[in-house]
Amino acid sequence: MCGRYAASRSAGELAETFGVEKWDPAEELAPDWNVAPTKQVHAVLDRPLKDGGDERPVRQLRPLRWGLVPSWAKSPDVGVKMINARAETVHEKPSYRRPFAARRCLLPADGYYEWVTGAAERQEEEKGKRKRPRKQPYFVTPADGSVMALAGLYEFWRDKTLPDDHPQAWWATCTVITTEAETEPFAGSDGDGGGPRALADIHPRMPLVLTSDRWDAWLDPALTDVDRVRELMVPPPPEAMRAYPVGTEVSNVRNNGPELLEELDGPGAGTLF
Repeated sequence: MCGRYAASRSAGELAETFGVEKWDPAEELAPDWNVAPTKQVHAVLDRPLKDGGDERPVRQLRPLRWGLVPSWAKSPDVGVKMINARAETVHEKPSYRRPFAARRCLLPADGYYEWVTGAAERQEEEKGKRKRPRKQPYFVTPADGSVMALAGLYEFWRDKTLPDDHPQAWWATCTVITTEAETEPFAGSDGDGGGPRALADIHPRMPLVLTSDRWDAWLDPALTDVDRVRELMVPPPPEAMRAYPVGTEVSNVRNNGPELLEELDGPGAGTLF
């Protein structure tokens, strides 16, 4: 799954990386090392400019609320349950199939967090002891330090309790697509560090990360053929990512800062997946 990630790059850097043509400096979001559901996040999308008089899709950087609210939803409260969409069924689910066909986006990130239950705690849990297992957070990030492009969908929801000219009359929301986690070890992992060797050792699901050669097709709203879109949903090779343990401070969403990405020393530290 994907329930927390880090996004510290500036709008200017993201615009250059993704070839953004339009973004409003007033909408730039502050660096966030502990992005959680319901927060505003940067999203890259191709869409005609509002009131621009030109139907040509323009690549934009826009803030979206994480937690997709379908256009037909009676309440935006459903968004907190729709932070992730499964790659295997996203084209079929009523909440996702329409945005999957024409409203796809990329969510730039430094990397994402995932929690794994320690081996000793897991053994105690399996014995039937009800002690709450202690979980170790890991940070998964591109091995070369580049931006991570999470595959996402976006949707618009109209709050009918507000007048048309109200600034919050329309909600723009998004979800992160997830897929099965990689089972192959990352390059250089020999298992001697005591930590997980593959993403599947941490969690059976992972966010779908798209390589740059697929960005244009993924963002193209004219590409509506479901089978062709599904062909784009291929994660990077295992050696493109690395993962390492970080402090448990990230488990509290109130904590925020670059120190959350600091790699821990000790067993499992520096382990490559």
